[in-house]
Amino acid sequence: MRSTAEISIFIIEDDPHFRETFIDVMALRGIQVNGAGSGREGLQGLMGQRPSAIILDVQLPDIHGFELCRRIKKLEAFRHTPVIFISASAQYNDPRDRVEGVLAGAALFLPKPITMERLWTEIEPLLRSRP
Repeated sequence: MRSTAEISIFIIEDDPHFRETFIDVMALRGIQVNGAGSGREGLQGLMGQRPSAIILDVQLPDIHGFELCRRIKKLEAFRHTPVIFISASAQYNDPRDRVEGVLAGAALFLPKPITMERLWTEIEPLLRSRP
């Protein structure tokens, strides 16, 4: 099992409050988190990094999260990095949308609102099981 000092997360989320709260809460756990507010910023920010996981909002201002996930998963460096989708839209409650998210490469698909504690509970097993 990996220690929290070995875990890093990259979050691509256009809600600055959610993103900053997540970064702050994870810092209290000793986890390094970097983030971006759009898909373009996210792709640029990921270059040169090797996060343990990527948290990705489905509805970004410049690109749909499913498409962004496909692009990320085509990059050799991120082929095995778990992507966790989060979405506040009731539109993505349909099981077919969740299947599309998984087909795009997601390991999890979580609804917002979500507490930081529940988000951690959902993603921690993915983070700790990675080599």
